[in-house]
Amino acid sequence: MSQRMQQGQPMIVMSEDSQRVKDKDAQDYNISAARAVAEAVRSTLGPKGMDKMLVDSMGSVTITNDGVTILEEMDIDNPTAEMIVEVAETQEDEAGDGTTTAVAIAGELLKNAEDLLEQDIHPTAIIKGFHLASEQAREEIDDIATDIDTSDEELLRKTAETSMTGKGAEVNKEHLSQLIVDAVRAVTVENDAGENVVDLEFLNIETQTGRSVDESDLLEGGIVDKDPVHDNMPVEAEDADILLLNDPIEVEETDVDTEVSVTDPDQLQKFLDREEEQLKEKVQQIADLGADVVFCQKGIDDLAQHYLAKEGILAVRRAKKSDLEFLSEVVNAAIVSDLSSASAADLGHGDVTRDEDDGMFYVEGDDAHGVTLLLRGSTDHVVDELERGVNDALDVVAQTVSDGRVLAGGGAIEVELASRLRDYADSVSGREQLAVEAFADSLELVPRVLAENAGLDSIDTLVDLRAAHEDGDVKAGLNVFSSDIEDTFEAGVVEPAHAKEQAVASASEAANLVLKIDDIISAGDLSTDKGDDEQGGAPGGGMGGMGGGMGGMM
Repeated sequence: MSQRMQQGQPMIVMSEDSQRVKDKDAQDYNISAARAVAEAVRSTLGPKGMDKMLVDSMGSVTITNDGVTILEEMDIDNPTAEMIVEVAETQEDEAGDGTTTAVAIAGELLKNAEDLLEQDIHPTAIIKGFHLASEQAREEIDDIATDIDTSDEELLRKTAETSMTGKGAEVNKEHLSQLIVDAVRAVTVENDAGENVVDLEFLNIETQTGRSVDESDLLEGGIVDKDPVHDNMPVEAEDADILLLNDPIEVEETDVDTEVSVTDPDQLQKFLDREEEQLKEKVQQIADLGADVVFCQKGIDDLAQHYLAKEGILAVRRAKKSDLEFLSEVVNAAIVSDLSSASAADLGHGDVTRDEDDGMFYVEGDDAHGVTLLLRGSTDHVVDELERGVNDALDVVAQTVSDGRVLAGGGAIEVELASRLRDYADSVSGREQLAVEAFADSLELVPRVLAENAGLDSIDTLVDLRAAHEDGDVKAGLNVFSSDIEDTFEAGVVEPAHAKEQAVASASEAANLVLKIDDIISAGDLSTDKGDDEQGGAPGGGMGGMGGGMGGMM
């Protein structure tokens, strides 16, 4: 044993720059950071939720009330807060909607857990109680959920409308919901087991500004937002053979730099003639293949454009890679990377039409599985928010078609779950019972916040909802527009059961992950950004290294 240890001095094993937060300070630090994230998005929940304006470091502005978009755009610089952001990302990936609900419930779980910690209840008891409550809640959701006929178009439209309500797409939700249902049906196939499988990979979304939202349309096939490369080219082709090319129609360049000394004008002319011959050969190869239309991802030389026009071939250059990949499915064509090795079997088949008003080509294949949803709006911000809302609604309808279970919205499911969990808590022994009751209280955050965001009294609303559910009205929820408690399922407020199950599971697992931490050891400041930003949080500072982006939101 060293002389220093014998004298009672501690052994220093960490660097001077390191930070350590232990026990209750660590719990307070983590819970405060997680709750701060949840509170940042709470005001966006529901049909009357407010929007956030997010300005990134480059000055780009995003206006949205989509939970996952807000959290991804915020400059969050705290390890615990980023764990809560992962809840929203997981919810988005797995369910497509319900991100704000999942994050809000996670924050409320931690808030109620903090109260239990103050009563000297050990974190492991709280974690076990939350886990039991989560498992029971998912079983109850399955019991409460209504099985539907996935061919019920009206119910699917209601599901889409519910998802879009409160977002930028709400004003035209009737028109858009029909487009969304039609789009999902177009890409739905039945597998060998007789189950519906929705393949959204075959659904392409294009946006266009300067037009009204109600002019949005669903098109069979794909869209290429480009112009013909030459004025003398045809702009339409029926029963066309289509070549998708990822190879430039230009003079081939050498791999190494070369210099050539020309002493005679005839020598220069020979070089130019050879270049022209190369381009003629490339165009002739395309003509020999029998192609009527060429969509090229790379460039097309001016002289090649002239020869293509003489051959009567419609050509488009600099097409997006994603457009070519989608068109390959629409017209059943291969994407050719080397023109010299192309064959007629690589060509696709379909109709190409031109919309001069929109400046777009519409490509429709024979029995094409792919469809394109063309969203129109007045400005870029409108179109961006519209696209986010429609994407969520597409995921929700796709989940409903695949899963076949729906729930009443408007806070109905959360109040019913809370009631059933309180009954379940009586069968749980030990201190875990208190955690189950805290879980039930946390779920009731959703109807409370819905009421708050609608300018209603949250306590009165919750009392009325509880009374309705005590009377056996399982589908009683809040109508934020009329302030009434009613059967929200009949009113058309319908949510997919899978999204709610995922929200409960993600929220409880994230809360348990945070509660299990009792010691934070950081090599530097407690932030995840190790750049020049020195806004890292001091231990016990609550928000910690949340950075300027988080502070600006609160």
